[in-house]
Amino acid sequence: MPKGYIIGHITVNDPKAYAEYIAKDTPILLKLGAVPIVRGGQSTILEGEVENRHVIFEFPSYKDALAAYNDPDYQEVAKIRHQSASSTILVVEGV
Repeated sequence: MPKGYIIGHITVNDPKAYAEYIAKDTPILLKLGAVPIVRGGQSTILEGEVENRHVIFEFPSYKDALAAYNDPDYQEVAKIRHQSASSTILVVEGV
């Protein structure tokens, strides 16, 4: 079965509040089966325009990734991200 991924492209506007988001979202996602693959770090934009920060969490399946994103505890914490950053979040099925 292909793995699933939550991919986020994020520009942080309020670093203090965003740090709170990371502190709260990480335990929830790990509990739901996430494996952090990319979490910030150096990047180079080669084409197009994107946000400044990139995050990838791997899950056992696409269904698991969708369930994690829609988890009520995660959605409550996501409100912090909505207020502290601009972002594009997607769930992708692997190969």
